[in-house]
Amino acid sequence: MDGTKAQGNHFEGVAARYLASRGVRIVERNVYNRGGEIDLIGRDGETLVFFEVRYRGPGSLVDPASSINYPKQKRLIKAVSFYLHRHGLWNSVSRIDVVAISPGTVKKYRVQWIRNAILAGW
Repeated sequence: MDGTKAQGNHFEGVAARYLASRGVRIVERNVYNRGGEIDLIGRDGETLVFFEVRYRGPGSLVDPASSINYPKQKRLIKAVSFYLHRHGLWNSVSRIDVVAISPGTVKKYRVQWIRNAILAGW
């Protein structure tokens, strides 16, 4: 796969298909605002969910979820806050989840959905 953007789009697609197969309705992808980027936004029942998608390839010393450091968490929280404010959704039930993708042994990819992975404190 050539290019970071193409790789990101590919794994966001993998995550979107995985989530859809588990009942999540994806409503937006690659949302950019002053706070930063949100990979996927979906509805899990009545809950508005913001997804950070992470992939780490073979030989990586860090698992995908652990690669989300504190500054990245703060940027994501800021992006989500901007989104909620802009769309008048501040009082809605929402959370930030992580979809961690790594090479699989039985299937092509191992996908892990971590609910409430990043706590915003709002």
